[in-house]
Amino acid sequence: MSDKPAFGNGMGTALDKIEMPGCAALLGYQLLSVDREKQSIRVAFEGTPQMCNPRGGVQGGILTAMMDDAMGSMIVILTDGAKGPASVDIHTQYFRPAEPQKLICEAELVEIGKTTAFTRAALYTESGKKIAAATQTARLFDLGGV
Repeated sequence: MSDKPAFGNGMGTALDKIEMPGCAALLGYQLLSVDREKQSIRVAFEGTPQMCNPRGGVQGGILTAMMDDAMGSMIVILTDGAKGPASVDIHTQYFRPAEPQKLICEAELVEIGKTTAFTRAALYTESGKKIAAATQTARLFDLGGV
């Protein structure tokens, strides 16, 4: 492993064995919590001015990428590094613009099988305003415990 930070923020998950991917670093990914009983995680992201559209809000595709990163890393965490996801379908709903700021994503595993996982996520401001929500279907591939 290089001197780049671990993906898992030292929280004792399978992500601790993985170097922070460039896309996650770009989005300001920071794992906040894991709830194995509820099969969910919380992740903070940093919306920056460089991510904004001409109206000054974080561009919608970037908001979707944040939720995608949270849903995907959740699968790796909850399978203890046995499975990794490849998004097959993501459906996003946008509720309000997101100014450049810290955003909190709550991701939840809906169902997981041998080859497919279904997840959902919502993105909030730190004050709790819901910005967007997404559902995802992901094809699973073997990671071998990372």
